[in-house]
This record gives sequence, structure tokens and C-alpha cells, in this order.
Amino acid sequence: MNLLDRITLEPDKRGGKPCIRGLRITVSDVLEYLASGMTEAEILADLPDLDLEDIRIALAFGAERERRSDSIPIR
Repeated sequence: MNLLDRITLEPDKRGGKPCIRGLRITVSDVLEYLASGMTEAEILADLPDLDLEDIRIALAFGAERERRSDSIPIR
């Protein structure tokens, strides 16, 4: 699946941050939940508008963005 099928960027929604399917749930919201130790099932219970594919797309989007970011030289 193409990331842009589920990730939307709208300047007037959540400050233009990448959101899931036009909802007011950002990719960073989902990633922060995962980083805090929440399971996919817990996230889906808290955010019933999401489905499992949305969580996986958020992870893929974050990974792609990280891959494209510049590296910081180690000194």
C-alpha cells in the first residue's frame, strides 16, 4: 500500500502534521503511543477510528522519514 493512501497533510489540520486518513490523529500520536509501550490492541481501543493497517502505515511513514533524514556526523 502507498503511504499517501492513508497519510494526509492538510495545512489547517493539526498544524499541517501528517495525519492518518484525514483524521485529527497524527502519525506522531501513534508513534508516541507505541514508544510509551502501548500495544496495538490498546491503541485501537483508545483510538477506535484507527485500524491495524493505520498503525503499520504510521510506522512505515516514520521509518521512511528517518531514512530520508540527514545523518549527524559523529565527532
